[in-house]
Amino acid sequence: MDIYLQNLNEAQRTAVRTTEGPVLVLAGAGSGKTRALTCRIAYLIREKEVKPWNILAITFTNKAAREMRSRVDALVENGADAVWISTFHAACARILRRHADSIGYTSSFTIYDTDDQKTLMKQVTKQLNLDPKDYREKAVLAEISTAKNALIGPEQYRKEHDDDYRGRKIAALYAEYQRQLLQNNAMDFDDLLCNTVELFTKDPYALEEYQDRFRYILVDEYQDTNAAQFRITSLLAAGHRNLCVVGDDDQSIYKFRGADIRNILDFEKEYPDAAVIRMEQNYRSTGSILEAANYVIANNRGRKGKKLWTENDRGEKVEFHRLDTEYEEAEWIIGRILRGKETVSYGNCAVLYRSNAQSRILEEKCIQFNVPYRLVGGVNFYQRKEIKDMICYLKTIQNGQDDVAVQRILNVPRRGIGQVTMERVAMYAAAHSISFFEALEQVKQIPGMERSGKKIKEFTDLIHDLRRFAETSSIQTLLEEILQKTKYEEELQKEGAVEAQTRMENIGELISKAAGFEEEDEEEDPLGRFLEEIALVADVDETEDDGERVTLMTLHASKGLEFRYVYISGMEDGLFPSRMTLQTGDSGDLEEERRLCYVGMTRARERLFLTAAGSRFLHGEKQYYPVSRFVKEIPSDLLQTDRGRAPGKGEYSAPGDRDYSIGSFSGRASGMTGYRAPGSGSRAGMASFTGQTGGFLLKTGKDFTRQDPGKLDYRAGDRVRHVKFGDGTVVKLEEGKSDTEVTVLFDKAGEKKLLAGFAKLLRI
Repeated sequence: MDIYLQNLNEAQRTAVRTTEGPVLVLAGAGSGKTRALTCRIAYLIREKEVKPWNILAITFTNKAAREMRSRVDALVENGADAVWISTFHAACARILRRHADSIGYTSSFTIYDTDDQKTLMKQVTKQLNLDPKDYREKAVLAEISTAKNALIGPEQYRKEHDDDYRGRKIAALYAEYQRQLLQNNAMDFDDLLCNTVELFTKDPYALEEYQDRFRYILVDEYQDTNAAQFRITSLLAAGHRNLCVVGDDDQSIYKFRGADIRNILDFEKEYPDAAVIRMEQNYRSTGSILEAANYVIANNRGRKGKKLWTENDRGEKVEFHRLDTEYEEAEWIIGRILRGKETVSYGNCAVLYRSNAQSRILEEKCIQFNVPYRLVGGVNFYQRKEIKDMICYLKTIQNGQDDVAVQRILNVPRRGIGQVTMERVAMYAAAHSISFFEALEQVKQIPGMERSGKKIKEFTDLIHDLRRFAETSSIQTLLEEILQKTKYEEELQKEGAVEAQTRMENIGELISKAAGFEEEDEEEDPLGRFLEEIALVADVDETEDDGERVTLMTLHASKGLEFRYVYISGMEDGLFPSRMTLQTGDSGDLEEERRLCYVGMTRARERLFLTAAGSRFLHGEKQYYPVSRFVKEIPSDLLQTDRGRAPGKGEYSAPGDRDYSIGSFSGRASGMTGYRAPGSGSRAGMASFTGQTGGFLLKTGKDFTRQDPGKLDYRAGDRVRHVKFGDGTVVKLEEGKSDTEVTVLFDKAGEKKLLAGFAKLLRI
């Protein structure tokens, strides 16, 4: 037996030796799948005498392809460079270079990057006389990309959106965009996949050529394939049917990118004769971590089923700590890392979280405790575009002498003020030794500004209005006023739903920062002090880098990585799983969230810490969250907790307990009957404010339902409060088939009709 086979376990050896016919390798986290894949390639060449050029190995990233290439080169002395090892996109580009003429292109076609795509889409939007404010190129391109990955062409897209006005317009943009790409002899990245499918469909000779060439096909991370990638794989494998796909259905977390978990779950339906090999031995984590992760993922129904095990030591139990606030949570995490730095270096620690917005407090605590960190897959909180926009508005309101701040927001959101206009104002300001904002106020004196004058006056009037508002308002309400007056959120929505949600979460975190700051700061000029504090945090010196830094990253970004110590923060229902997932009630979305939790847990080699906050600020209001159901899915004997109090303070209902109810609604705690705040000693019930989650959720065991409309605590004539519309009076209640319709006359918003189950009303 070759030495490289001797170093494999039995499941890995089976995966290497099962070379003929379709093979599904279910490779659990840390089970050594890359080693098995590379050994399989070496085995095909050295033992089965397969020609290297008859092997195609597909990975998802260039980094993974390079790693696989280096390992194969080390195992195979001669001919390894003839094996096709590449990403889907690179392989498709190589194929299309030879056969582009079959689909109307030449072999010298260019590949458009993101900027090229945006430029072309801007031109197309203008040519079709569509308002670029309503059809932002980024949002339109995202919609087109989703369609392409699902193999939906312009004509099919038009048919599917025939009764939708906006959909018809996007269909027209899609069709013209593709026409001009072809005219320019260019393809975007999605076209590399779609056009390969088209080539194989239209040109049977080209398909036959590659079916004959690639007699053995290996696809890594198969759970992340989309419809186009699935189709390409199926077409190529139809020749010899020697297809080996490797993946983990329990780590499918990229649905938002078009990944379809059904590709791996239904592999045996596509290939009934497939051999299924489960690689379940984990070489990464301790027994305790694996057992806890297994209990969590076992709650998913949409999975093939496997259970990781390890010969590693059992190790310490998974720790869970519930702190009172998100500030105490972050302080506990960074403090724990700091205390243990002599045993575990900073570089061996990672803090994971569900949303990028959660990084803000963690970054600030790292700076406060002088703990070096690196932010992976994200931008420093205060460097994010939407945060800089809001800060520049605050700077302009507080100090109109900051020319950089004024120039940044002059056309944000878009007001139709162009670069030429800004240059004229800047020249006038310089000539008269005044600030840029003062020059804007004197716009009537600037030659050639007749057309832009009105728009500039609207901007300066807006700033003056906001300055007056700021005199009697908190920073929190000032930020909310900026959002409302500028219609910033409305502008974000045009960038696309996901983009807008992420950016608004970040702005909400800034508002929460302002609310927390004002609770502690009672000195004069709070706005000036607030901006000063932000500047000191945002401008932290990062010149010294010894490579030893704590890693801060989202759970999505952590896939494929591992660390000795892993901290997962924000383990609360409404945060993780996300508010949107709980709101929609989609079981598929909830299972993806659970897979994401599983991915995070299995990043840890030696210690895993889960933390939660009893309350946290959301958009400036204190919200109370219940412990995440994912924590409760871990048996209590596998968890180490403080059984009543986390380090410092706070009360915790043990995950093993099931005799509690958790309420979730919006508003403030005032006037609420039977509510006991975290830490008050009550374990009979826990209330949770979830912002926009909607509906009063009751939890018994694992079942969540909306509040029973027949048990409302308000009637006609009662005063109620709504998180968005404020205070009002209930006019009437009308029973519907599944919910009660509540008519409320709000003091400021007027009359509104709301569904009781989702109205978020609190009797006051």
